[in-house]
Amino acid sequence: MTLRFGTDGVRGPADELTDAFVVALGEAAGRVLGVVGDSRFVIGRDTRESGERIERALATGVQRAGLTPTTMAVVPTPAVAWVCAQRSIPGAVISASHNPWSDNGIKFFSAGGQKLSEEVEEQLEALIDELLGSGSDLNASPVVVETDVVAIDGWCDAVVASASRPVSSMRVVIDCANGASSNVASRILRELGVDVDVLHATPNGRNINEGCGSTHPEELQRRVLETGAQLGLAFDGDADRLLAVDENGQLLDGDQLIALFAADLHGRGALAANQVVVTVMTNLGFRIAMAKLGIEVIDTAVGDRYVLEALERTGASLGGEQSGHIIFSDLASTGDGVLSGVQLLALMAQSGRPLSEMASQSMTRLPQVLLNVKVANRRSDIAQVIASDIAAVEAELGASGRVLIRPSGTEPLVRVMVEALSAEQAQECAHRLVAAVQQACAA
Repeated sequence: MTLRFGTDGVRGPADELTDAFVVALGEAAGRVLGVVGDSRFVIGRDTRESGERIERALATGVQRAGLTPTTMAVVPTPAVAWVCAQRSIPGAVISASHNPWSDNGIKFFSAGGQKLSEEVEEQLEALIDELLGSGSDLNASPVVVETDVVAIDGWCDAVVASASRPVSSMRVVIDCANGASSNVASRILRELGVDVDVLHATPNGRNINEGCGSTHPEELQRRVLETGAQLGLAFDGDADRLLAVDENGQLLDGDQLIALFAADLHGRGALAANQVVVTVMTNLGFRIAMAKLGIEVIDTAVGDRYVLEALERTGASLGGEQSGHIIFSDLASTGDGVLSGVQLLALMAQSGRPLSEMASQSMTRLPQVLLNVKVANRRSDIAQVIASDIAAVEAELGASGRVLIRPSGTEPLVRVMVEALSAEQAQECAHRLVAAVQQACAA
């Protein structure tokens, strides 16, 4: 098995997801995740041209394990998670999220809509290796998978129902990234009475994320300004992330959106445990804003799976990442870009204030510099090795700055992040630490 589970399932070039490998993966998932007394298994995919082939192979493997696969066809990742939670059945999403069209991946949800633990992923990897090495025929004729329209409608209805306040007077531009939200995001917002202007919702199998969506929001920013819209919403390829654009065309990242939601929930006494879960990459300005409100910030490693684990462990109701994964654990079992957009619309409608004003009052984003340092020797102990250099920079920054040094989990890189009161200071400190990293890794 060349492909392995990463922080969000198995992902890589689509041609490496061979039919034999995917059949083995489906059979392993069926055996490990299947529910006693219930043979159902739900599958969804994004708009990549490799998606249908991979779906057929995955369904074949699932059926080999004795389960009955159905498909939701092209839907956002959170739609599949919602069905898994509602029906207490396992499922899978075929997507490479924000990656280019030539990549693809498969991520799984257990019965209940939760992402898999590392222990379960290790079970799957061992079983896949066994199946691939057994010499059994993994190239059987693909099964015909029935489309579950009821499941698609159910998720859409649930997202519409999550709006706690009327939002019908809003004018919004959305960018669907030519991805999984293309058929459903505008439908949901129009059911709420929103005046919707839609960008990049004509997928052709190869244009997903191409110059659009949450990774390229420039056109969305321009359109908001040109049309006088109150808000822009940018989704990624599988629509589990959200970035927003205010009425002035300014981009708001996940940190800023979570700060808005946290302050609102706190003010209404609805922020469970008075806590919010974020990753170590979250901006220091967010932490300062939460401290002023008396909200406890819980840090996790980078990756929404770790945020989800912390939410479950602590009982907190809100968490997410700077990249736009936002999780309302009382409304969904995973990040949901469309649902997050609906929550933002409801918050704006209730406030009656422009988004720019709300955002500026929620937190002040400190300049953050992130540099990726290519190294031949990726040392897992790099932060300890250059501890004196880090301490010197931290002493200079004081309480108004922050340093994070971490090796990449998948690439020959060390990531150097510095936050400071000014961009110039952040850059200067970051480059000093880059030099220290390079010297340590060359030794």
